[in-house]
Amino acid sequence: MVAYKGKPARVVGQNTHKFELEFADKSTRKVREKDFRFIHSEFIQVNDDCSHADISVLDDFQEEILTLQEITEWLFDEFTAQSAWCTCVLVEDGLYFYWQKDKIFVRPTSQVESIRVKRDAEAIELENLKHCIESIKNNTFDEQDLPYIQQIEKVAFNQSKHTKILSALNIENTPEAAYKLLLKLKYIEPTFNPYPARYGIPADVDIDTQMTEVERVDLTHLTSYAIDNADSNDADDAISIDGGKIWIHIADVSAIVAHDSDLDYYAQERASNLYLPEQILHMLPISVTELCALGLGETSNALSVGFVLEEGEINNVEVIHSVIKVTNISYNDADELFDKNEHLSQLQIVVEAHKKYRNEHNAISLDLPNVDVRFKDNDVSITPQKSSKSRELIAEIMIMAGRAVSQFSVENDIVMPYAVQDEGDFPQEILDSKDLLTLSASFKATKFFKRSAISTKPLPHYGLGLKSYLRVTSPLRRYLDLLVHQQLSNFILGEKTLDKERVKEIIGITNATMPDIGKTVRASNDHFKCLYLIQNPNWKGKGVVVDTRGDKALFMIPEIGMMTQIKFKTLPELDEEILLKVVSVDLIERSVNFKPA
Repeated sequence: MVAYKGKPARVVGQNTHKFELEFADKSTRKVREKDFRFIHSEFIQVNDDCSHADISVLDDFQEEILTLQEITEWLFDEFTAQSAWCTCVLVEDGLYFYWQKDKIFVRPTSQVESIRVKRDAEAIELENLKHCIESIKNNTFDEQDLPYIQQIEKVAFNQSKHTKILSALNIENTPEAAYKLLLKLKYIEPTFNPYPARYGIPADVDIDTQMTEVERVDLTHLTSYAIDNADSNDADDAISIDGGKIWIHIADVSAIVAHDSDLDYYAQERASNLYLPEQILHMLPISVTELCALGLGETSNALSVGFVLEEGEINNVEVIHSVIKVTNISYNDADELFDKNEHLSQLQIVVEAHKKYRNEHNAISLDLPNVDVRFKDNDVSITPQKSSKSRELIAEIMIMAGRAVSQFSVENDIVMPYAVQDEGDFPQEILDSKDLLTLSASFKATKFFKRSAISTKPLPHYGLGLKSYLRVTSPLRRYLDLLVHQQLSNFILGEKTLDKERVKEIIGITNATMPDIGKTVRASNDHFKCLYLIQNPNWKGKGVVVDTRGDKALFMIPEIGMMTQIKFKTLPELDEEILLKVVSVDLIERSVNFKPA
């Protein structure tokens, strides 16, 4: 009798290199000698019932090495084909013994007990796994199932690549499949946003902070407006005009967050605020915002940039630490003040002159529809972003600030993370009518823009029509803006600024983080747009044809900020408006099917 892959067999033949084995079902197989083990000189039909073995005798043989026959005779008082086979079964089980070549090593009692405890735990786990499988098949779970449900949650959040329970259920170990199952089980609700966790976005952590005292210029005599959304309480820029001099005041975050401090590394890791429909995830602790945001106290500390605009050129740039008095107003309030407020009217004249300068230098921007998605009190709202006089004013002044600080940095040889963009390959018809583009023409124009990038070289930003440009006005919200402030602050204080290699290194860190931030924001917005359509199943809205591909028309849906492709027998015209309705919504894939209403 021999053992081959756990089965008893009889040797029925032999040639030079192989033995022929016959099994209980009369099947045969030729194998090499090293692939099977000799058990007994006789062959009989055997069974695996070895319960009559006297295991207690092993106490006298701990850590000894015996032959199969010796162990068998101790366990069963005889060495027959059946008893030898039983010993083989016990050795293969591995609890009490294991093979050492052709002999058997007897495990010490402590080792046997350790294996038994482990096996008992595995048996319990197997029972729990079976219980969870049955629960999930019945679309439910209980407290006993929670460890497995939490493993599924880790896969859904991309914090684990595999879990036994999904494999046992024949469900793919992917975030989408795991998330779908958790929704089905009602372990998480459709209102929960899984994407910050899935893309590894760190949660807010509060840290005690304090502002460093620096000498400041008193600019409290200026009328300084911080214009923002009505629900904003973290203004990081304000504007003033003093005769012919424009001032942009920016929250002085660098007075709290110094280079290479713990707060600096905290902000670097996060790179940017994330404005999600249901929450804001902050680049800096809330305590920093409370200390730095403009207009929260009677006076505010700022880094102020002053300059004059003469025939489109920015001259006499100065950058100072300042103290200012801020009036916070909403965009809507600012729109109503334009005709009555001397400061805003003067700033509007400056803004128009700067726009003209940029247009003459081939600046091009596209007026594509955008929406604000908000989730509050279990309800999703989608509001189209509307252009207004005050929004356009602030946007242009922020561009002026970036241009002025860039110019100041180049003149003073301060290494900075410049925003650069190569010249786009725009067809002449787009350039000739860039201020009058239809929606389909604007959509087409997006294909001709070159990607913007960050560089330590002050290269042109062709999209803005500027020789060089820095993002500088959001140090509470964007890390590279904060880096600009740190460099400026150190320079005007006469302290050492970072060199080119270090700035390049920081740009690399930020560039590595930003893709996940972008994915999180896009996925979160798409998630809540889908939820909005689930909550409003009878929604209908206008779709505008922006492209055609074969027999399909590509629609932009301005009201909800989505796009869709629909097949037609007769294609509609570009820019034709068609009323659309929802056919189906897939929350897991964040996709919606539409058709003409």
